[in-house]
Amino acid sequence: MKTKLSKSLMFVSALAASGIAGAQGSDQPVMVEIKKLSMDTALTIAKTAIDACREEGVHVSVTVVDRGGHPQVVLRDVLAMDLSLEVSYRKAYTAMTFTSPTSALEGRFTGPFSVGKVDNVLLSAGGVPIQASGETVGGVGVSGAPSGETDEMCAQAGVAAVEMDLEMASF
Repeated sequence: MKTKLSKSLMFVSALAASGIAGAQGSDQPVMVEIKKLSMDTALTIAKTAIDACREEGVHVSVTVVDRGGHPQVVLRDVLAMDLSLEVSYRKAYTAMTFTSPTSALEGRFTGPFSVGKVDNVLLSAGGVPIQASGETVGGVGVSGAPSGETDEMCAQAGVAAVEMDLEMASF
């Protein structure tokens, strides 16, 4: 019994050592640099989206999420419904996760156990990914307008306000 245990421990130790040696000899860096939106950039996106919807005569909620899906900026206009806060978050999260406007995802997942049934995923127009140099760095979701198309137009306006800055950002 003791020799089986010793052999097992030696085998596991050898595997661990080869795994560590393999990690050190690979081309992979030890640390990975991750770019994130600044708070000011996220705030500009959200505020511009609110202003765009106000021009349409509607009060909405806007959520900007970072690349991990965590809320970075959340704004609710004076007359926007409370429910629009949760909906705007889910639209932003979905757009970031699928790197696609949420309007493009409507009807894509229709099965009873499809991805559309996953927590925080909402397949409804109004969410737009935020990209910089082809890399997704977040998402923006808008909710509260009479249609998802208006929500998405406002979200697009928010991203457009910082698009040049995002493309010129150093990576």
